[in-house]
Amino acid sequence: MLNTNVKQALQTQGVVGAGGAGFPTYAKLADGAEILLINAVECEPLMYTDFTLTREKLSEIVEGMRLIMEYAKIPTGLFAIKDYRALKLGLEDGAALADGITVKHIPNVYPMGDEINLIYQATGRLVPPGNLPITKGVIVMNAETVYNAREAILFGTPVTEKWLTVGGDVKEAFTLRAPVGMRIRDVLNFVGVDVPETHVVIDGGPSMGAIKNPDVDVVTKTTKALLILPKTIPAVLNKLRTPEDNLRRAASVCCQCTRCTDMCPRHLLGYPIEPHKMVRSTLSAAQMTPELVKTASLCCGCDICETFACCQDISPMAIMKEYKAILAKNKMRYVAGADEVFTPNPDRDYRMLSAQKWKEVMGVAKFDKHTTLIPDLLPARRVEIRTSQHIGAPSIPVVKAGDTVTAGQLVAEAANGLSLPQYASIAGKVTYVDATKIIIEV
Repeated sequence: MLNTNVKQALQTQGVVGAGGAGFPTYAKLADGAEILLINAVECEPLMYTDFTLTREKLSEIVEGMRLIMEYAKIPTGLFAIKDYRALKLGLEDGAALADGITVKHIPNVYPMGDEINLIYQATGRLVPPGNLPITKGVIVMNAETVYNAREAILFGTPVTEKWLTVGGDVKEAFTLRAPVGMRIRDVLNFVGVDVPETHVVIDGGPSMGAIKNPDVDVVTKTTKALLILPKTIPAVLNKLRTPEDNLRRAASVCCQCTRCTDMCPRHLLGYPIEPHKMVRSTLSAAQMTPELVKTASLCCGCDICETFACCQDISPMAIMKEYKAILAKNKMRYVAGADEVFTPNPDRDYRMLSAQKWKEVMGVAKFDKHTTLIPDLLPARRVEIRTSQHIGAPSIPVVKAGDTVTAGQLVAEAANGLSLPQYASIAGKVTYVDATKIIIEV
């Protein structure tokens, strides 16, 4: 069985997936794992967070891998990174980083950061639709997550800061560390970046990231980038459409060419997801079977079906997103049976989309620039610690307005079930508390 002290350290210190949906790291550790796969791919354009972290902290990341592998009795560790970036860092494919840990080159195609695609590309193992990676003996963690895990396991250090990229249509791009809860506007002001009225701020990559209000929204444990991008490029235009607009377009102009399905990365792995049928289901209730609707839960949200594949300016992804919300509300999803067999499309390698082409299609290629590292933690005079920075039950505040706290002090405890605690990222006075956030000011 696993050493529960390691799992306890990861939970107690609030370690969460730093590069995705925010799944609590302690809950990923399970018996039977054969491969620890580290995702340092950064498949989204303009992202240099994990690249910089790998350059600056590779030995710490490897030590974090070793600690997790030792406690969970995982024999093999793979550090997955895009081939061209690996070579810039002097990391040859198959190079040993430690006993049982090697470098794995990943082709520069999009979306290789998708967990299911990455597992297949790096290990040759295909996770059955709707199943967890552990069913194929694999645990996937982001590079920054493992770095934070090391700090939690060895030193009892909670997660109170975030590595991220500030880039896009800016004079100079940066990789920096910001306190969790720091207002986005304050981060941008520190590095001298303005946001014109003609631009938006995206938290995450240009494809899968979300538009944020820099005066209201804050850095969270899952923030990987803050990108300033024009409203006129495809990457942003797609995000500005309303669900109603997307449904009207789908119902009026889809020609059922099937190209969205032909290019879908999950479909190419043999998954029973067919975006063109999801679009067709908006035309007639007769087409909307429960089996079809459930396959929407298999969508990874890469946006290829909309921005690259569709010739009619339709968003199959947006339609699947609406179905996914309905499924989640009703606690439904597609899960493959144990006896079902899925085979990747033999044309998969020929249909994969190069990252360079994707940058051009999204309209962000001209904004791609290497970042300057700001090594010191950014100062903040105000932070807003949100209680839902992870998948699972929100944290429960344990402080009240008027309390004085120190950096690293517990301010919200984990709830029952799948949950994580939160810690103060700066020293100061608690000025506001409710069920969703805790505000601390200097």
